[in-house]
Amino acid sequence: MALGLIGRKIGMTQIFDESGVAIPVTLLELGPCLILDVFNKDNRGYDAVQLGFGDVKPEKLSKPQLGRFTAGELQPKKFLKEFRICKIDENFKRGDFLKVDIFNEGEIVDVHSISKGRGFQGVVKRYKFHGGRKTHGSHFHRIPGSIGACADPSKVFKGRKLPGRMGGVKVTTQNLKLIKVDLKNNLIVVRGSVPGPNGGIVEVTKAMKKAKIKKVVKAS
Repeated sequence: MALGLIGRKIGMTQIFDESGVAIPVTLLELGPCLILDVFNKDNRGYDAVQLGFGDVKPEKLSKPQLGRFTAGELQPKKFLKEFRICKIDENFKRGDFLKVDIFNEGEIVDVHSISKGRGFQGVVKRYKFHGGRKTHGSHFHRIPGSIGACADPSKVFKGRKLPGRMGGVKVTTQNLKLIKVDLKNNLIVVRGSVPGPNGGIVEVTKAMKKAKIKKVVKAS
């Protein structure tokens, strides 16, 4: 349970540290996210805040979708997300905005995004199968091989790795270090890569499992 923001992936670049080492980083545009509703244990059974991101024309929404915005005289948003939190902040009010200043430089965050869709793929690309030999008259190259005996058990067990659609699923990248926070442009810079295409929607939350930082002691 952690507070977060909705945004878009801008793309990757690199920065240099004090010693001149190149560090790969990803730029993410987060918010400002409109607070659509605030839930507590009295009315929902848990503490949470519902946020909206990305303006959308009213005619693009159905009447039930539009009703939740017009009732509170709020600007319609395209992407909605509910973040469960441990405790509701008294400053959270419907109609206010959350910005990137809820994060601090040096903080560890988790990024949730949709990976790139790869279409229908075989087991070699989808599951990293080695495949068969390609010489000496072999007819076994990239096929999955046997998937079960015909008499016993006379079926294919669920979960068997077979060809199919690859990618296009939600992926969580944990424990990314937040290098920089740009409040003016609503940008954050995180170390490493983030799944998904440039322009894809991402959700950034405070890390649930903080990485253990190992101290390397140089031998004298």
